[in-house]
Amino acid sequence: METVPSLKYCLYARKSSESDERQAMSIDSQLAEMRALAEIEGLNVVCELQESHSAKDSGKRPVYNKLLKGLANEEYNAVLTWAPDRLSRNAGDLGAVVDLMDQGKLLHIRTYSQTFTNNPNEKFLLMILCSQAKLENDNKSINVKRGIRTKCEMGWRPGVAPLGYMNRAFGGVNDIILDPERAPLIKEAFEKAGYERWSGRRLKAWFDEQGFTNRSGKSISVSQILVILSTPFYYGRFQYPQAPEAPWYNGAHKPLISKELYDLVQETRGVDKGIWGSKTFAFRGMLKCGQCDADITAQDKFKLLKSGDTKRFVYYNCTRRKDPDCKEKYVNEEKLCELLQAFIEQHHQEMAIEEKLRAKVDKHFYVTKTLLNHYKIERDLDNPFVEYSRYILASGTEGDRIRFASGIKTKLQIRHGELEFYA
Repeated sequence: METVPSLKYCLYARKSSESDERQAMSIDSQLAEMRALAEIEGLNVVCELQESHSAKDSGKRPVYNKLLKGLANEEYNAVLTWAPDRLSRNAGDLGAVVDLMDQGKLLHIRTYSQTFTNNPNEKFLLMILCSQAKLENDNKSINVKRGIRTKCEMGWRPGVAPLGYMNRAFGGVNDIILDPERAPLIKEAFEKAGYERWSGRRLKAWFDEQGFTNRSGKSISVSQILVILSTPFYYGRFQYPQAPEAPWYNGAHKPLISKELYDLVQETRGVDKGIWGSKTFAFRGMLKCGQCDADITAQDKFKLLKSGDTKRFVYYNCTRRKDPDCKEKYVNEEKLCELLQAFIEQHHQEMAIEEKLRAKVDKHFYVTKTLLNHYKIERDLDNPFVEYSRYILASGTEGDRIRFASGIKTKLQIRHGELEFYA
């Protein structure tokens, strides 16, 4: 007759690190209940494991991974836990448990009200219960996002209100109101920046004279002032989340300034380097006009889309300082990236780059090779500089492109919409 191996249990207790305060004692409660059950049923518990960690993502719980390792090494062959969702709320961790059952290394799962063995029906029930827990997690995430979106559509920006405003909860309603102490001074700062063209440092000195402080009770810094002066929330619009493609909303809060004053402040920031510092554009400074030999400059335009979103476009053009009638046409940044990529692929051996950029190129190439080897992907890589330029010009951030362009020592010119070496 086939001998049935004795069951050695590991007691596993878990609570989510993101739980409410009411769950703070849940681990102790689980341990007490399961110890009592083990004593009543005479279960052989050889170890106890506990952790405070969300089970939303697979493979991220260190103690749970230790539990699986112990089962795989046959230190124990059964698990005692409060409920199936203590073990898994995602497909990856559930799969690991079922695999151990299929291998005969996990013989029994005992919860407070159920048992699961390596039986098709019981395994199926276990998978349903854990999948239901995952569904609850997914629905919770969807509901939270829907709630935030609804709040934005109602005109209330989630999170802490910008300086000059206060979050208020009154009569069951959460809204945003003007801060009676800070709002007048921030409005005056916009006026001084727009109408009188005050610099950030001059505004900083003025704020200090007024005794103005942030919410931490500290004097406001120049960088904080610049953030305030570039925040559309003050004229009644906001973007959520703070990402380039995120939607824009009309705020239900009371605007502190007019849209015209806000635009005036942005113009002074973009034009007068002595006041705010000129805007940064990735490829300005590395290009010349091939027709008149003047510099290539850049400007950005914002277009309000039908959806209400605002999209930014960057254009490069000849300054026409040497020839006011220069015929070189504007080229947008995305098209310029395509031109630069094609030029690098054809002429990379003739181009010179800074050592800092060379280090980034070599690091990117090494990481790419390592990943391809790790996942056993067969792919022939091009020249390291070509590979890196493809990544930056197609997927890099504006900061990545700025650092990339500043690291290219070779001067280029644009003539009739095409890139050439600068003569």
